[in-house]
Amino acid sequence: MAFKPSQEFAIMSKKREKEAYATPFLAGLALAAAALAGRYGVQAWQAFKARPPKPRIRKFYEGGFQPTMTKREAALILGIRENATADKVKEAHRRVMVANHPDAGGSHYLASKINEAKDVMLGKTRGNESPF
Repeated sequence: MAFKPSQEFAIMSKKREKEAYATPFLAGLALAAAALAGRYGVQAWQAFKARPPKPRIRKFYEGGFQPTMTKREAALILGIRENATADKVKEAHRRVMVANHPDAGGSHYLASKINEAKDVMLGKTRGNESPF
């Protein structure tokens, strides 16, 4: 079946008409998708900013040792509260001492301070017992 040139032009113009309608439709679809993605991104960012802050790195006490150990300093050394029970003090002493024992490569000085901290927390100290 052969078409006359005028008929071929009419067929081609109808194809172009359909293509002309498809282009704005696809552009609108892309714009709607971008708007939804932007909305989701804004909501995710707001949720991210609203979350409670979490400590990433545990801060260490930057001060040195005082001439006579206080209960506060002893609690900082053992990593417990000042009003901890005797069982908690003994448990914390054991945990810290295992990590810093001189036989396992730890310092004699730190081991003596850990022992002094335990004594201060348990009320067994008579003043400055540290040989250092």
